[in-house]
Amino acid sequence: MITIRFDTFDVHPGMSFIDVGCGQGRHSYEAYRRGARVTAFDLNESDLADVKTMFGAMEAEGQGGPGGSAEVQHGDVTQMPFADDSFDRVLASEILEHIPDVDVAIGEIARIAKPGGLVAVTVPRNWPEQICWKLSDEYHEVEGGHVRIFKATDLVRRLTAAGLEPIGQHHAHALHSPYWWIKCASGTERENALTRGYHRLLVWDMMRAPAVTRVAERALNPVMGKSFVVYLRKPV
Repeated sequence: MITIRFDTFDVHPGMSFIDVGCGQGRHSYEAYRRGARVTAFDLNESDLADVKTMFGAMEAEGQGGPGGSAEVQHGDVTQMPFADDSFDRVLASEILEHIPDVDVAIGEIARIAKPGGLVAVTVPRNWPEQICWKLSDEYHEVEGGHVRIFKATDLVRRLTAAGLEPIGQHHAHALHSPYWWIKCASGTERENALTRGYHRLLVWDMMRAPAVTRVAERALNPVMGKSFVVYLRKPV
């Protein structure tokens, strides 16, 4: 499941690309396919082990793009072990909502981007997230769970204050909003026929990308997209 638009984020072979808070690596894999020199960075060592295994499988199958490379690195987003101006592309997807010291993390993201480089940040959209929090305490009151709900204007203000210049934004994953509302209403740790059925629909959509759901999601994203995405440039 890809949240950003790689045509807007403009990843080319040989570019340095870091996926901050990579999780299971969904964006890292796509950047590697496009030939970027990928660093998948996360605090969760178990996730990083899975990502490293997948990178190895992709390399064995020849799925890395020309000039591409892939590595994993463990660490804390508020204290990243990279020099200033290190990366052509810096992605932070669905991570800032988990971090108490969010302005420190944003400062680090801005610091490691090269001048002229691009940054992409995605977070849960405000109003769909508000519904999830009202339906379920389990949804966010877990270890490592969400600690805040961003307004888009507040997120952009914080990123701008760190020295980045917004160049575009959109919403994504409208079909995922109802799934999370149903799951929160049912209990995030409990499954039933409705949550299982909806999950199968989402998996089918991701694997097959049929025109009917792709068109529906594009039409609904501005209204109920689950994620807010903003692209920024670090001034030269």
